[in-house]
Amino acid sequence: MLKQRTLQTLTKAVGVGLHSGQRVELTLRPAPPNMGIIFRRVDLAKHVEIAVNATAVTDTRLASTISSNGAKVLTVEHLMSACSGLGIDNLYVDITAEEVPILDGSAASFVFLLQSAGIVLQDAPKRFIRVKKEVRVSEGVGENLKWACLKPYEGFKLSFEIDFQHPAVDSTGQSVEFDMDTGTYTKDIARARTFGFTKDVEMMRSKGLALGGSLDNAIVMDDYKVLNAEGLRYGDEFVKHKILDAMGDLYILGKPLLAAYSAFRSGHALNNLLLRELLSDADAYEVTSFDNEDEAPKGLAHLEPAW
Repeated sequence: MLKQRTLQTLTKAVGVGLHSGQRVELTLRPAPPNMGIIFRRVDLAKHVEIAVNATAVTDTRLASTISSNGAKVLTVEHLMSACSGLGIDNLYVDITAEEVPILDGSAASFVFLLQSAGIVLQDAPKRFIRVKKEVRVSEGVGENLKWACLKPYEGFKLSFEIDFQHPAVDSTGQSVEFDMDTGTYTKDIARARTFGFTKDVEMMRSKGLALGGSLDNAIVMDDYKVLNAEGLRYGDEFVKHKILDAMGDLYILGKPLLAAYSAFRSGHALNNLLLRELLSDADAYEVTSFDNEDEAPKGLAHLEPAW
């Protein structure tokens, strides 16, 4: 049986929210089988639990926000991406503010936290959502066209194309494909940082956003070049961060996908719309598990070593 996974012990981090600029403490704790990933707002007078699922997403402007009973947690996608890449099924996420800390702007710090706590198998079958037929969503036309798609695939792979028309982005790869069977999430995707442009940062800060952003947790560009002294971590870091985000957004589904995801200029809103479109058609998917671990796609069956 391919088993579910959780943490061996708890682990903690302290940081600031990218948009709020608030100091926040994050505690990741083991959770029992079949629990899923639960965010807990422990700073509130009465603690509120927010179970991760596609319909819990209530805002997709600049990040993915989940809500329940009047409480919300912003910018969950990088932590969710790390959970997806490491195959974490069950987890409690205790948080002392309304936004997940940005840390270094990628998923690498979350990967380190999860791996340092230890990942253990649980005595329950790991459940997947297998896509049975193509599901597609789109927005805009012509130069404004964006789309995202899920197709049947016995594994999990993602392909993404961006189109920013900026000198610093144009000089890098603007399309990438990542397959969990042949790639290594921790090495190939997890270190890709979020990015933005100085003119957009100034506009967002005037609206009370991006208050915690800096060159320490984002790639920042002016009209011509990358401003970070150390440059890029990957030659195609921009589009790889879009893959990182997509993995996090898709994992908000609550279970890992058996599917091929492809997208052109997609973002948090379209990714969540894609999940809702999938769930709206009972013939488009099924919940499945693997009685024999050897029958499962290898990229989804084996724990990655620490790095």
